[in-house]
Amino acid sequence: MEKSLNFTGKTVDEAIEAGLNELGLTREDVEVEVLEEGKVRRIGKSVAAEVKLTVKEKQAAAGAEGSDGARAVAFLEGLFKQLGEEVVPVLEGEDEKIVINLQSATAKGIIGRRGEVIDALQTLAGAVANTGRKSYKRVVVDFENYRERREETLQHVAEKYAAKAVRQGRKVRLEPMNPYERRIIHAALMNNPDVTTHSEGNEPGRFVVITPKNIRFDKNRHGGKGDRNNRGNKYGNSNKDKNGDKPYPKRTLPKEDTPQSSGTSLNRSGSSYSRFFGSYLGNSRDEENNDEE
Repeated sequence: MEKSLNFTGKTVDEAIEAGLNELGLTREDVEVEVLEEGKVRRIGKSVAAEVKLTVKEKQAAAGAEGSDGARAVAFLEGLFKQLGEEVVPVLEGEDEKIVINLQSATAKGIIGRRGEVIDALQTLAGAVANTGRKSYKRVVVDFENYRERREETLQHVAEKYAAKAVRQGRKVRLEPMNPYERRIIHAALMNNPDVTTHSEGNEPGRFVVITPKNIRFDKNRHGGKGDRNNRGNKYGNSNKDKNGDKPYPKRTLPKEDTPQSSGTSLNRSGSSYSRFFGSYLGNSRDEENNDEE
């Protein structure tokens, strides 16, 4: 139901301004009907100007307490008009938080990938609604019950990755999320006795880390004693081969005045290494002796 009031003044403009000041509205929030132009007479009684101000429907429904939510609705209406989308924002309530539900049968991509578009709309609507407020009031923009479905999905993700962290005994890092979605993850695991959660990184790439209480320290991954032993096996410092079945032959010093004494090859009798290097070194020594003669 529209609300209409009459206001007077010396001129039409003064009557309109007096009415807007009394209602606490702007020129765009009302419809003006001039009832009397007003006349100023030097002789005789002047006639005051009179106007009728009708509060537009969205403002009348919202009332004085709903001005913040109505302002956000008006902003979204103008935004969708500029985008050429047939979307109608409806103010559902604004007691503890401002809830705006978007209605559309034709708009595509209004939610966006993982809610990116509707989250951006919510951020803008929140900024408009909280303009001039001393304390911040939360604004929720929803479409086809997306917020409830997304919350259920995030709760499932939280439980899934918490179980993974406990099973593997290591931290699990989730993908970056906005503050609203991170709060859902923290709340979902708040009473979980096996894990703790915290956030890391900077916006907009801030993410949740799930830490199991049975976290293990892997010496092989962090350069511990086991890692040094593994490096020893890799470079042949162990007496066992990599399969742990047969020991490597021990390195022995060759006898003096033998072809092997000038090298460091393993003492493997009949091996191709001994024959090759032995023949090569022997031939080289024979050539040296011949040159000396």
